[in-house]
Amino acid sequence: MTDVDTPATVLARFARSPLRPGLTAAELDAVEQEFGFSFADDHRALLAAALPVGRGWPDWRDGDRDQLREKLAMPVEGVLFDVAENGFWYAGWGARPAAPAAAATVARGFLLTTPRLIPVYSHRYLPAGRGTQGHPVLSVMQTDVILYGPDLAGYLKHEFGGERPSLDGVRATVPFWRDLVR
Repeated sequence: MTDVDTPATVLARFARSPLRPGLTAAELDAVEQEFGFSFADDHRALLAAALPVGRGWPDWRDGDRDQLREKLAMPVEGVLFDVAENGFWYAGWGARPAAPAAAATVARGFLLTTPRLIPVYSHRYLPAGRGTQGHPVLSVMQTDVILYGPDLAGYLKHEFGGERPSLDGVRATVPFWRDLVR
């Protein structure tokens, strides 16, 4: 990554969606307060530089609040679907209850303690957490989790610029989710 390859400059170069003025510090703080998380520093910097809008992008300024909540819940709800419908069970949770509904209830309790994933675009996510940056971007569809970029700028180059990033040596950084990466 060069000095000009910040997530914001990569997005400006490759974006196929409109870019609106970035969120102010007060708007970012309000979103974090409303939804109960903190953006990772690089995610926050991107959204402060430009707010991409359109299909697939969470519109943190003017978006439907219920849809944003659903987008935030999708990673956990996807895991719970696989627990109830597809027999998924994470070894770290101990013995699986026999009934799917009971298994989902136990899994939900464990998932409340996992790091929160924040949507970047479509089903691509970064972990929450002020004071953190450089996390690999994860593509999350139920328990199908893959690395989609070595970091936010590398992800944007991949998703929108068609550049295949090297993921050699890149590991997901957050507990539970890293264990699902295939």
